[in-house]
Amino acid sequence: MRYLILVIFSVFTIQSAQSQIYEVGFFLGGSNFIGDVGATNYISPNNPAFGGILKWNRSPRHSFRASAIFSKLEGMDSKSDDPRRIARGYSFENNIVEFGVGMEFTFFDFDLHSETSKSTPYLYTGITTAKHDNFFFDNNGVLTSENTNSWAYGIPIVLGFKTTTADDMILGFEIGARYTFSDEIDGSMPDSDYRQLHNSFGNTNSNDWYVFTGITLTFTFGKRPCYCNF
Repeated sequence: MRYLILVIFSVFTIQSAQSQIYEVGFFLGGSNFIGDVGATNYISPNNPAFGGILKWNRSPRHSFRASAIFSKLEGMDSKSDDPRRIARGYSFENNIVEFGVGMEFTFFDFDLHSETSKSTPYLYTGITTAKHDNFFFDNNGVLTSENTNSWAYGIPIVLGFKTTTADDMILGFEIGARYTFSDEIDGSMPDSDYRQLHNSFGNTNSNDWYVFTGITLTFTFGKRPCYCNF
């Protein structure tokens, strides 16, 4: 929670910035994990996710964006369609905090100072890093903590739709997959401790994914922008 407070505090300290318009708000939705443990459904939220979002609208077609999102990733073999996973019976839970920065592109002009309501689909990508605990499954299939944590870097692939709902308010809905450069989140590749590498399992050539699905609600502030120089 302290990370979210810091993000929101940072937003309000830049209100004196000139010449552009900003958005600050929150994300609320759910998360699901795709990896070597649990179901492999691409979009199947099973735990709440929430966080804060900050945007700098640099033109009517693109924005710089930063976010911090908190959630619990969960995988249960019993919910998989794979008979081998069901028979194995592994499960895990891993609390994460994700920080992300990147660029959002709108399909149509999204001029927040238009006299009419504006709506548009959008794409967002950039880079993320998610802090998570490390653990492994021992020879008896028991989940064992390594008492350490790691950062899983990833690339967000987000598709959304947003619309202006009031003079200073924007409502959006988005589905965002994160491809990570890690295979540690579900405990299938405990490479933070080389002594436990013999407990690795699953597809070592496929890294972990997770998905956030939910709504965004942001509020605009700042002076009327001039988009002529960028």
